[in-house]
Amino acid sequence: MRKRFQLKGGFSAADLLRQNAVPILFLFMCILGVIVSGQNIRYIAQELVSRLARNWFLVLSLIIPVTAGLGLNFAIVLGAMAGQVGLIVATHYKIPGLLGLSVAVVLSVPIAVLLGISVGHVLNLARGREMITSMMLGFFANGLYLLVFLFMVGTVIPVDNPEIMLDSGVGLRGTIELKYCKYALDNLLKVRLFGVNIPVATFGVVIALCLGIRWLYKTKLGQELRAVGQDMAVASVAGINVDRTRITAMVMSTVLASIGQIIFLQNMGVINTFNSHEQIGTVAIASILVGGASVTSATVGHGLAGTLLFQLLFIVSPSAGQRLMGNAQVGEFFRVFIGYGIIAVALLIHSWERKVSLESASRQSALKGQAKATGNM
Repeated sequence: MRKRFQLKGGFSAADLLRQNAVPILFLFMCILGVIVSGQNIRYIAQELVSRLARNWFLVLSLIIPVTAGLGLNFAIVLGAMAGQVGLIVATHYKIPGLLGLSVAVVLSVPIAVLLGISVGHVLNLARGREMITSMMLGFFANGLYLLVFLFMVGTVIPVDNPEIMLDSGVGLRGTIELKYCKYALDNLLKVRLFGVNIPVATFGVVIALCLGIRWLYKTKLGQELRAVGQDMAVASVAGINVDRTRITAMVMSTVLASIGQIIFLQNMGVINTFNSHEQIGTVAIASILVGGASVTSATVGHGLAGTLLFQLLFIVSPSAGQRLMGNAQVGEFFRVFIGYGIIAVALLIHSWERKVSLESASRQSALKGQAKATGNM
């Protein structure tokens, strides 16, 4: 009898394909999209490098809450808001270059810490419903953000700067150009390779974050995060303060998201004051899911690979839609469908797996009870 081909660790090729079905599917779609779009490879490479530089840090900020059992953190939107506050202040005072970015980070981190603590406390009260709760918190915080920057700036908060204020003197402009710190990190160290400009400094920051996450998991805190994510009851019995650990995970994620948003916006060169942060959660979560992550498991590799595939598909889909259907808007619709669709499918799969595991545990408990009763007869 022929033996089924197996990889190291006892996994079969079929298991490997099943576990990585989403990344493999997206890889196939990306390759097909590149071929159909007919775009210049150098153009695609340049666009991809730019998109990776601006998105990788944000996507990686999702990993720690997943490890701690908090699921996909839609509340990174709050961290993005904190980052934007820092950039707005730096732009108002016309602080240039890396100094401006540093000031933005210094200002945004305390705000992100406070927001992370608040979100963590709320999510501790909503165990089992963390993802939908974090999404609602994002909408709530967005309302407060609009209240502050549309009505309170210029009235309660004195600001007199025509470069960022509306002509009425109340509220910020819808678009603020970051002309004092635009590309400050990207231009710090650049290398041109095969006609593609590579922002080495930005990728260096991303690499530092990857190494930092790996180091974190080797520490006592990292082990506690893993323990809480695997089983909160067992972690509590082992003496771990579960609530505090979950709050710590949210604070770290929110702070990283604020820094990631600053990196994102300096690469864009402009702030859409009232909507730059709105799609951050959706795009980042879709990216990490495309890389093979799940609601309960996410790694640095998932974040890096998923962002690459997701952004590559974003680049080629409009041109592919134009050539296939004669309408580039088809590609835009496809991108939106993929972004929300992959999140919906991931949540459905998580719900199904959770139901199956509960039913399996219930059956095993019943069988043990029957066996015990039979033994006592």
